[in-house]
Amino acid sequence: MKFVVKYFPEIVIKSKPVRRRFVGQLVENLRAVLRDIDSDVVVKRSWDKLQIESQRDDAAIHARLVDAMRHAPGITYILEVSEYPLPALENMIDKVLPVFGERLQGRTFAVRCKRTGSHAFTSMDVEREVGGALLASTGAAAVRLRDPEVTVDLEISKQTFYVVNRRHRGLGGYPVGSIDPVLSLISGGFDSPVASYLTMKRGMRTHFLFFNLGGRDHEIGVKEVALYLWQKYGCKQRVLFISVPFEEVMAELLVKVENSQMGVILKRMMLRVGERLARELEIDALVTGECVAQVSSQTLRNLSVIDEVTDTLVLRPLIASDKEDIVRMATAIGTEKFAANMPEYCGVISVNPTTRARLGRVQAQEQRFDMAILERAIADSRRTRIDQLAQEAMERVDVEVLSIPLAESTIVDIRHPEEEELAPLRVQVPVLKIPFYELYRRAGDLSPGRTYMLYCGKGVMSRLHASYLLEAGALQVKVYAP
Repeated sequence: MKFVVKYFPEIVIKSKPVRRRFVGQLVENLRAVLRDIDSDVVVKRSWDKLQIESQRDDAAIHARLVDAMRHAPGITYILEVSEYPLPALENMIDKVLPVFGERLQGRTFAVRCKRTGSHAFTSMDVEREVGGALLASTGAAAVRLRDPEVTVDLEISKQTFYVVNRRHRGLGGYPVGSIDPVLSLISGGFDSPVASYLTMKRGMRTHFLFFNLGGRDHEIGVKEVALYLWQKYGCKQRVLFISVPFEEVMAELLVKVENSQMGVILKRMMLRVGERLARELEIDALVTGECVAQVSSQTLRNLSVIDEVTDTLVLRPLIASDKEDIVRMATAIGTEKFAANMPEYCGVISVNPTTRARLGRVQAQEQRFDMAILERAIADSRRTRIDQLAQEAMERVDVEVLSIPLAESTIVDIRHPEEEELAPLRVQVPVLKIPFYELYRRAGDLSPGRTYMLYCGKGVMSRLHASYLLEAGALQVKVYAP
């Protein structure tokens, strides 16, 4: 099998040194991903293309090689070709007919020839000669230069003749690793994985930063989507997955900060952490999945106030995208299913969140926050090489979910007090009111011999916290989801 890889046009127009560097990175990336499929694959570089050769005559291997190249940034087209020494003009049909003879039966076609080098004929001569011979030798309906049903692609490079069997569209963009690295804040929803994909497509080696607001299942889900993006589009680049425990930070915000300012301040805290970690990793930019006015914290005024907290460049690839466009792109790149099934953290419900935050008021609120908690979160962050995530146990703890409370159980209402006041829980069994941000601190006060059923309204956060408590093994925990 032989393939010809065409560079992304923006690579082609670069200066010679830059072009050489980009092509070198692409070669390195392709060797890394293709040799996992075929250890003997050969990647040859030239000024205008790459040539990929595999001695494996296996359709499954063939398909995997094509798929890997289709998802490697820096490529416009992948051509499956048959290669021959350049024949005489009148003999070219002998090489073309075996490939296209059957395809042209009853269909319109056009011949397209790209030629480099010095020859006694022109590209148009080739198109006329081969087109006329195909029309006479096959059951083709007609030659149609505009919108043909079949396009016969030929390429001539000096004394080499290529018949293009199939053409596959690549991702475009720059080879991953050819641009400076970034640190992407990823939550696992629709937006942040798409934003991460776009930076990878643009050639940036993308590290992942996750803020754990309280949920083992959520962290596992985000690890899974990060691993998927890396395996699919990351070209084996060495990147980190950093998990920062943010439960204590969240609890402090809920107690000390006005609810209306919470969303903005939470984002500022995240950027503070991101800036510290980026500086330690010698990374110059952070990436978020924010887009204008999607939620209250993403108005232009609020984004301005959020960005004020850091001198690090914050990239927002989706800033002017519509949600429909984001979901459509998530579907195209394969992260939509992850996002649709991602456990969401449902405890932080802002009441009347501000859309026009004032920097002075935000800073005054932050004066009440104990910054030592943020320092602990940074110190307790965990860095894992992305390739090692595949080796981690990502098994979810099974949590029993019941719609009717057990007779001898106690329901633990873990909702925020403001939410609980709006919709009090009325059941026939005892109810304990323990806000989620206090649950782990007060878990030691609960009786090991009693069954506790966690309740959070939507049923998601209760599952996450129940899985944590079950892992600890000290309590009998279930979920109440009426």
